[in-house]
Amino acid sequence: MEKLESEEVEYESVEEFLTSLRKEFGGGEEELVKAAELRRMEQGGKTMEEYVQEFKRTVRGSRYEGRPLVEEFKRGMNGGIRRKLMEAENLPTSIEQWYRRATALDRNWRESRRKEERLRGKKEQGGGVQKQERQNLPRPLMWQRRQPLPQQATTGPALMEGIERTNVVVVREAGAGIEQSIGASPR
Repeated sequence: MEKLESEEVEYESVEEFLTSLRKEFGGGEEELVKAAELRRMEQGGKTMEEYVQEFKRTVRGSRYEGRPLVEEFKRGMNGGIRRKLMEAENLPTSIEQWYRRATALDRNWRESRRKEERLRGKKEQGGGVQKQERQNLPRPLMWQRRQPLPQQATTGPALMEGIERTNVVVVREAGAGIEQSIGASPR
């Protein structure tokens, strides 16, 4: 400042002055910007690989390291993956371990979702056809044991117990019997 006040130092442009100032006092403003970017960063709909790459780019020049770096990474990742990692038996200890394990969990989760969607799609396509085919199939015959007809006197041995040889058709509806004679006179 003394040199500047005594006008001993001259700069050709404002840009040259700012470059000199940054060189002298460091990039404090850049570090603050990087730290603010890290705090705003979230995984959202990105894959973990994409989030990790973006996180690594932002970390460069931020002077974050160790525990604060891990905390910022955890804060920005999706809650489900963070919970799984926090509930794990052996927590990751370094940022590299956090990157690897979070990426593996994200891949597994996304793969299982794809498989579920494929299975759901097959069920919807195949299930509808099967349902339709089942409706078109004839229903199985329902055999019911009929009440034996009242015994009438016959001249020969009964072929089957409870069944008579007759030309009478018996139609029964809910307890009411209707008898019709077909082609022969009743005995």
